[in-house]
Formats: sequence, structure tokens, C-alpha cells
Amino acid sequence: VQLQASGGGSVQAGGSLRLSCTASGLTLPDRAIGWFRQAPDKGREPLSCIGASDGKSYYADSVKGRFTVSRDNAKGTVHLQMNSLRPEDTADYFCIQDRARAYCEGYAFIPSMDDWGQGTLVTVSS
Repeated sequence: VQLQASGGGSVQAGGSLRLSCTASGLTLPDRAIGWFRQAPDKGREPLSCIGASDGKSYYADSVKGRFTVSRDNAKGTVHLQMNSLRPEDTADYFCIQDRARAYCEGYAFIPSMDDWGQGTLVTVSS
């Protein structure tokens, strides 16, 4: 299933944004879900992973302490709270499932190419 990210926008450095991830009204898959981002002219960067039901989450060093991922299976939503934003956080942000696992093995995994959905643009100005 493709997940859809929303909630992006433009903020000044030091500001906050909260991104949301849904399955277009469907139930979230019983799989770990990760957040990735892609800055202009760069590859996709894994940021975080949250398990399907254990609540465990992991973060890349670049966002640890500033970003927090949460998951509400009853509401079918995963959130990424982003605080202390920096200009280098400017990117398209995506959420995506890990087809292979319901739990996270660290913050990164290799998603299926078929599962990439629409991202949401975050722009941070200095």
C-alpha cells in the first residue's frame, strides 16, 4: 500500500512542523513505517522508523533530538513532529512501509519501489 505524507510548508529556521502519514483512509499496514526525505539534487535519506505495534522508534543522527515519530493505529495515522528546523532540512518528505517487517531494525530500511507515495515539501528559510 502507498502511504501519503502531508503537512509540509514553509517555516523559518528554528520553527516547527508536524507531518502526517495516512493510507488514504485505509487501515495502516501491520508493518514498520519509515520517514525519508529527498533534498534537491540529492538521494533519498532515511530519517526514522516506528514499529507496527511495539511503539519503538529509531532516528538518524541528523534528526535525533529534533524529530519525533508517533503512531496511532486506531486513527490510521503516523506523525513526524519536527522541531528546531534548519535550512538543511529543506526537502520532500515521504512515509513508507517496510514490507518485510512489523518492527524496526534501526532507523533505515530498503523499501519496495512500488510503495513510494506522494511526498510533502518542507522549506526552511534562514
